[in-house]
Amino acid sequence: MESQFGLAHVWAQGDLVTRAVALLLLAMSLASWMVIILKALSLRRHAAQARLTHAFWHSADFAEGLGKLGTDPDNPFRTLAQDGREASVHHHHAQPQLHDALDPSDWLTRAMRNSIDESTARLQSGLAVLASVGSTAPFVGLFGTVWGIYHALLSIGAAGQATIDKVAGPVGEALVMTALGLAVAIPAVLGYNALVRGNKTVVLQLNRFAHDLHAYFLTGARVGKGGGNGNVVSMKKGA
Repeated sequence: MESQFGLAHVWAQGDLVTRAVALLLLAMSLASWMVIILKALSLRRHAAQARLTHAFWHSADFAEGLGKLGTDPDNPFRTLAQDGREASVHHHHAQPQLHDALDPSDWLTRAMRNSIDESTARLQSGLAVLASVGSTAPFVGLFGTVWGIYHALLSIGAAGQATIDKVAGPVGEALVMTALGLAVAIPAVLGYNALVRGNKTVVLQLNRFAHDLHAYFLTGARVGKGGGNGNVVSMKKGA
């Protein structure tokens, strides 16, 4: 029985459309799992980088703190600190330009907001693949099922036999396509939701770090966690 029915038999007896649907579902599954794994590893790396911001604020100067954030060019926290420093230096030492009409606080806010937006765009890259797979894979599988049932009924009609044993096998094989579509879509949807939650956590940590950097570049000290009593953590403005 196993030699007559099953995935291998569906592939062997399937026409070009059936095989194309199966290959498409396989490609969608591989793409979604690749995105899930790569983005999960990226979020794990960003979580470790976020913990380094604590060491950053316990540095003697900015240069030492920047070194404690690591050398990874894709580190959004290091990029944020560098962009904030460059914006601060540029505003204070550049030749008079239109942006001089902005006060230093607004200038820093815009520069760091742009940095966070770019980091957010990188975090969200690949999520469109998961969203597309999660929303279309069930319908691709359903199309394969409909196509398989159609050809199964044509074969049964041509043979002139409509007994249950003749109908159950081909129709059951066709329904496998729907199951495959769901098997591809469900991990993509779950992975998408998990990655979105992880990205929100990273963005929240970036916003907190940006708030502290904003205070540091304007006042020379990080706003402390003293609950509104004005506590600050000083750090020399090194190059």
